[in-house]
Amino acid sequence: MTRSRLVVLLSFCLIGLTPRAAKADVTVFLGTTTTPTNRAVKGFAGGIGLVIVGFEFEYASTSEDPDSLAPSLKTTSGNVYAQTIGLPFQLYLTTGTGFYRERLGEAHETSFLFNNGGGVKIRLAGPLKARVDYRIFNLRGNPRHSTVQRLYAGFNLSF
Repeated sequence: MTRSRLVVLLSFCLIGLTPRAAKADVTVFLGTTTTPTNRAVKGFAGGIGLVIVGFEFEYASTSEDPDSLAPSLKTTSGNVYAQTIGLPFQLYLTTGTGFYRERLGEAHETSFLFNNGGGVKIRLAGPLKARVDYRIFNLRGNPRHSTVQRLYAGFNLSF
């Protein structure tokens, strides 16, 4: 191997081994919780990504519908995700755990939750992305509905 080829090869190896800076992002979203009926959900998330793997904190609040006996639901969770890189969009899968508070009239329940889901972040302009997310929540304790589904869309800003 010639000396110039060796220098080029070593240069590419060093570039590949150089750590990339972590990127943070925030998301605000609106959507629907579909269990037991469709109700509005709103929330926010903030996270840090380390290339493919990342960590996120999320808070969401679903409104109550007393006519359908559908409780309000507030969730707070910490999640880990894996995402694609190098495309104009990012597909991701996520899982996490946290707490929930369910309330219907005077009745309420507070306990742990687990969630799994996935979604896509689509680049719009610069650091701004659209985000679509689907989650399944498994509520522990004695909730009215132990499995809750949520679909939302929002705006994501990276920095």
